[in-house]
Amino acid sequence: VRHEDTNRSFDYCKGLAINLIAIKIPFFNKMALRTVATRSLSAALRSNVAAPFSTASALDRMQTQESYDQVLKKFAEIRACAVLRTATSEACPLAMQAAIDGGFKVVEFTLTTPNALEHLSEFRTRLDGDVMVGCGTILTIEDAENAIDAGSEFIITPVMLPDVIEWCAARNIVCVPGCQTPTELVNAYRHGAPIQKLFPGVAGGPMWVKAVSSALPFLSINPTSGVDLDNAGEYLTHGAASVGLVAPLFDPVAIANGDFEQIAKNAEKVMANVRPVGPYVRK
Repeated sequence: VRHEDTNRSFDYCKGLAINLIAIKIPFFNKMALRTVATRSLSAALRSNVAAPFSTASALDRMQTQESYDQVLKKFAEIRACAVLRTATSEACPLAMQAAIDGGFKVVEFTLTTPNALEHLSEFRTRLDGDVMVGCGTILTIEDAENAIDAGSEFIITPVMLPDVIEWCAARNIVCVPGCQTPTELVNAYRHGAPIQKLFPGVAGGPMWVKAVSSALPFLSINPTSGVDLDNAGEYLTHGAASVGLVAPLFDPVAIANGDFEQIAKNAEKVMANVRPVGPYVRK
């Protein structure tokens, strides 16, 4: 049976989970059921047969399961994303092209950059199939819609936003939400985020990532703040799925001086530290 109201799919799954957990069974079994039910709901959001009343195929901006898997595969292979924000629109394409010339194959345009979506669209059109292009600083579903319309292949949020994560999950769009604590990382995962961005940086850096990823091995953590030209590989060897490079890659002084050759050199140094680690084994 199919139904036109997507909310009924949520209600059905949530109701089933609540009923199962309400049964008088041992506490740990309840926790196991809750985890299974939550993960099933996240998977259902990305499936065309999500639940008895699924309408996923009719959702606006729906992507394919194949495109979803390809985005995750690219993250796992490349393991480093160039995250750009510039004060001027003119500097944006020059800085990003320099990072790509230096070896980056996954890039993120942030909405804090003037005309970010125009630049994103141009890079996606010109480099489609070679460089994977995403959009960051997404704060609302409307932001996500605009980014997807411009050609973004993945969505990055600076904080944990359940509505944006679930909107993306329902449409086979990879969302990487910003999280600060282990609790936020797990909640992002449970809402349907296959990769979880660690932002801002934490004390302990790579060792913090090692401790959390060891205790919560189902997470795929993407540290961004705190990652620099020298320690990117160390984060990966300590359990990070991938890393994001911001100011250490896009040196503000170099950009202000128009020294985009320095950006390319920074990119080469980062990728030289990342490549030897090898691909990430997806979970």
